[in-house]
Amino acid sequence: MKCDEIRERMPDVAAGFSEPTADEGQHLASCGECAEHLKAMRATMALLDEWQTPEPSPYFDVRLQARLREEMAKPQTGWLHWFRRPVLAAALTVALGIGVGLFFTWNSWVPNHGQEATITEPAEPGTAVSDLQALEKNHDLYSDFELLDDLDVQQDVVANP
Repeated sequence: MKCDEIRERMPDVAAGFSEPTADEGQHLASCGECAEHLKAMRATMALLDEWQTPEPSPYFDVRLQARLREEMAKPQTGWLHWFRRPVLAAALTVALGIGVGLFFTWNSWVPNHGQEATITEPAEPGTAVSDLQALEKNHDLYSDFELLDDLDVQQDVVANP
């Protein structure tokens, strides 16, 4: 038997919940370190069995309740004391929600954020600019077009030496 195996069961043996098996007894007789460890654990368990919890003073509950009333009666200080008032907290939450909603919808109300609207004239067909405009205009169509996924676009690219 190995020391690790017996040390897993040692708290139960030291507390008296179980007795060591024959193999464990032989190991404890031959291994001084494990026997010393078991002896120390039994001494600790004996001390814990003798320990008595101290009794609180008879007026502990009365003094605790009085102290809690004093603390509750103190005026609230600090920058978060307003948050304990539910009406104010709810009003500020609604105002914050409206502000965030206006921020994200501002783009749809004011075109180009106060800049002059620019009118883009279509470029001549066959130029790079016209190709980019066509791609931008038909982005949704091309992104859902499954036939483009099957194309081998790298076939015409020549590796540079």
